[in-house]
Amino acid sequence: MSAITPRCTVARYLALRLAELGITHLFGVPGNHLGPFLTTLRAEGDIEWVGTPTEGGAGQAADAYARIHGIGAAAVTYSVGAFNLLGACGGAYVERVPLVAVNASPPYEQWQNYRALGLLTSHMSPRPESNLDVYRQVTVDAQIVSHPGLAPGQIDAALTACLSERRPVYLEVMEDLWDEPCAEPGEPILRRERPFGARDQTMLDSAVHAILTLIEEHPGPDGRPRPIVWAGEEIDRFRLGGRLTDLVEATGVPFCTTVGAKAVVDEDQPQFHGVYNGHASHPDVHWIFQDWATCRIGLGAWSTSKNLGGEQSVGTDWVMAANGGLSVGTSYFPDVRLEQLLPALQDALVKGYGSGGLAADYYAEAHAHYGAPEDRPAALEHHRASLRVSGSPSRHPERLTYDGVFDRINHFLGHETREDWTVVSDAAFSLIGSMNLSLPAGGFLSQVSWLSIGWSVGAATGAALAPERTPARPMVFVGDGAFQETCQEISTHTRLGLRSVVFVMDNGHFYGIEQMLVRPSYYAEPGSTGPDGSVGPDGFTGPADPDGPADPDGPDGPDGPDFYNVLHPWHYDRLAAVFAGRNTPANGVVVADTSELDALLARLTAPADPVNAGPLLVRVRLRRHDYPRAMAYKVPKPATTA
Repeated sequence: MSAITPRCTVARYLALRLAELGITHLFGVPGNHLGPFLTTLRAEGDIEWVGTPTEGGAGQAADAYARIHGIGAAAVTYSVGAFNLLGACGGAYVERVPLVAVNASPPYEQWQNYRALGLLTSHMSPRPESNLDVYRQVTVDAQIVSHPGLAPGQIDAALTACLSERRPVYLEVMEDLWDEPCAEPGEPILRRERPFGARDQTMLDSAVHAILTLIEEHPGPDGRPRPIVWAGEEIDRFRLGGRLTDLVEATGVPFCTTVGAKAVVDEDQPQFHGVYNGHASHPDVHWIFQDWATCRIGLGAWSTSKNLGGEQSVGTDWVMAANGGLSVGTSYFPDVRLEQLLPALQDALVKGYGSGGLAADYYAEAHAHYGAPEDRPAALEHHRASLRVSGSPSRHPERLTYDGVFDRINHFLGHETREDWTVVSDAAFSLIGSMNLSLPAGGFLSQVSWLSIGWSVGAATGAALAPERTPARPMVFVGDGAFQETCQEISTHTRLGLRSVVFVMDNGHFYGIEQMLVRPSYYAEPGSTGPDGSVGPDGFTGPADPDGPADPDGPDGPDGPDFYNVLHPWHYDRLAAVFAGRNTPANGVVVADTSELDALLARLTAPADPVNAGPLLVRVRLRRHDYPRAMAYKVPKPATTA
């Protein structure tokens, strides 16, 4: 056992362990209880402290950092800070993100005073375990560190659980323990995997056999197997992108991803057929995934409402391998893990169908079978080309739409820029609109289950600082209502000199997705504009400027949205001037038509242009009735008259 020496304290122990795990940045909001730890952290020099305006923003940054790097950390002060961090920690728990939440609490002496005298000091609660209790709901291990001799064991146990379970952990450390001596770190912190024994092998063999049986029982009209793989979030979380690539290259099997696993591998892979998101999928992707493929093999895909896009369940011709088990139709195989399943399935498919034996272009096959319908791509390459070509610079200025923006961005990323970008998409219309961008591996981040609006702004900080993506610039897409939640995190972008580009999708200052969810008929009312940009019978083309006259389509109009979805209008671009400093530039611009967007994108390709010196806020003016074409399935069709 290591000896206790004055050279190691609880603060230094935690700092050394976090650095050992490869953490290079710690995000958070300081407080007096946290001060001694941050002083030690700086003295050690391995981890940089990144102070953020809000604890929620710190959690979002740590979350995104962990998605890319494998583990992240945030540190806050007891109660007032910890409860603000709780939402981000909850999201990391739901989406299987390894995050270390450090909460500095009042000193042991003050807790003793409370027990003896009932004396409460700053941030304390009459329930001493209040912070611990709530964090137990969103972590796989939660500890109160109140004894320096026990601190190393508690810290090691929590960090081991974080790595092993790939979910958040919680460490609450009393202020007067930071400088107390404790043992030096001993054996390294390692992920502990469940052993794989003979019983597991039998279960795995049975599961693989069931998958092959399902494939054989669902042939196409020509008798050939026609499976499609649906790669999901756990491929990313468990770092299995390489094994997925091995499987599709060895077998040739076509595959899609969930929106949450978008760009888990390079989307130029020959067998990549698109992002499948239920009814919200691109029509061509939905066509080949549901109508042409005869069975679907989910690998690490979560059957959430967002991934299924309006569909209520998977069918008997589905395989779903996630959450530690595997279902094949109505049969379930517990304790079948992806790490073993992918290579075993690859071997079985190669043995059964030969190397590359499942290779197919489902677009070309379906096109030929259905008699070459004019509105369908003739081959996979034509589907991909249509996504990239449709957004080329326009000759005549046109009002921007959600789809027009993302089509144009797709062309920019694929044909115009030489820089690497990490697209960080917020919830709602931004996420739906961005899912068909064509991106390299690791080029996309989103929160698809927790769906905390505004997540993207803080997450961009962590994405930019993760070592694996440091050269890449963050490109953020966020709704105006979501941006109002977390706009102050642009301060961190500015302070650190991050060259982020934040597109604030201003659809006339209202919660468009909430309106779509509670009353989608609003989008079919007179005066509405569909995803093709067409204008309704009253000719109204969008909300007025916040400084102009009242909106005829606003909250007081007869056809306005539900009152609770209306936002106070902001000049989002002008916030850049608020955050900018003499040596920390930030810029803001407004774009309302295609020519203005084209001009801005051209500036992004010019390194010397001032807009590239720091963060750039782009206010994108959109019609209030506009929505991404992928959401059209929710909007009722106008009644026809005889």
